[in-house]
Amino acid sequence: MPTTIHGIKNCDTMKKTFAWFEGAGVAYRFHDYKKAGIDAATLARWCERLGWEALVNKRGTTWRKLAPEQQAIADTAAAVALMQAQPSLIRRPVVEFADGELVVGLDTEAFERHCHG
Repeated sequence: MPTTIHGIKNCDTMKKTFAWFEGAGVAYRFHDYKKAGIDAATLARWCERLGWEALVNKRGTTWRKLAPEQQAIADTAAAVALMQAQPSLIRRPVVEFADGELVVGLDTEAFERHCHG
């Protein structure tokens, strides 16, 4: 399984991520979770590894537009359902390396460590 970059195509952070991987000569697959959606099992696996708090972007406009009751996430199941309904809430990128390691956000130091040891 190749490295998969999950996110939204037209996002400055995503463009910087693609540029980093291309510049480093690292092959990747792109999954646009706004267009293709994201399954609950993947989100649950990510939440199990990282906690839903690491995945929900509370600084974006999508979060600010939510009703207070939607923002009151009670548990992982609620977070997964909300991220499925509103994929723009998922921080980006989520990079899933072939060995299963996850990196959330534009963390070029983590990319470098993982890709070039």
